[in-house]
Amino acid sequence: MTDPMTASREAVTIAGGPRGPARRALVGVLGLPVGAVVSWPAVAGAAVVAGLGYGLPAVTALRGVRGRLTPALAGFGAADHVALTFDDGPDPRSTPHFLEVLEELEIRATFFVLGDAVSRAPGLVVDMAAAGHELAIHGWDRKPMLLRGPLSTYDQLARTHELVAAATGRPPRFVRPPHGILSAAVLAAARRLELTPVLWTARGRDWEAGATPLSVLAAVGPDLRGGATILLHDSDRGGVPGAWRSALGALPELACRCADAALRLGPLAEHGLPGHPPQARVPR
Repeated sequence: MTDPMTASREAVTIAGGPRGPARRALVGVLGLPVGAVVSWPAVAGAAVVAGLGYGLPAVTALRGVRGRLTPALAGFGAADHVALTFDDGPDPRSTPHFLEVLEELEIRATFFVLGDAVSRAPGLVVDMAAAGHELAIHGWDRKPMLLRGPLSTYDQLARTHELVAAATGRPPRFVRPPHGILSAAVLAAARRLELTPVLWTARGRDWEAGATPLSVLAAVGPDLRGGATILLHDSDRGGVPGAWRSALGALPELACRCADAALRLGPLAEHGLPGHPPQARVPR
């Protein structure tokens, strides 16, 4: 028996266009009314426009674009604060080293975690939260969000959200998609999950072959100023093996440079982003 939705889609005529499942998919996506008669070029053009709309938020991956048009998304915060953030963890081989150094420096940070990594090391996430660090959502894995549909996007963000909330006892507030590439589905899922997207204003390029603490500092240095959001990595999941050591080694000097400039270094919770007034230090 044919369901009413399928029947209504079959009732649309696409002159010169595809048949079967391909036609039904196009009709569903474009919302064509029952009985419509349209040409294949018109449908193809509409599909292109829909695709562009879905991927349009990805242009904010371009640093210049997001800095000028969406400063909050870029991570510009309070003038006397620098947000320290990490992606791609947690990793039992590397993340504990970051926790140790950050503890020595008396600095708290925001960790954008991957759901599949959290599922393998929930105890480590508990330790991160207990140390006063903020946990945020990176995704379930590192697959670019533009390669996911709306249902998959929501599902993997929601699953990660659930794991982080269960491990820390509080819901995460921020999301940063893998590679910093947004889509319309990411923005929609973020709204449903009450997450604020935040990218970065400076990154250490600590995933590259040959990266060292000095190269990380050189990459971050030109944009190390009040209101900046720094992106580093506490694992080598997206880089060469052992690349995380370059970010780890840069932390003491990074902290000194911020202190010398009278800048507070801490998590996004203390960064004063729009809709997120600066909070007191995350409790330990």
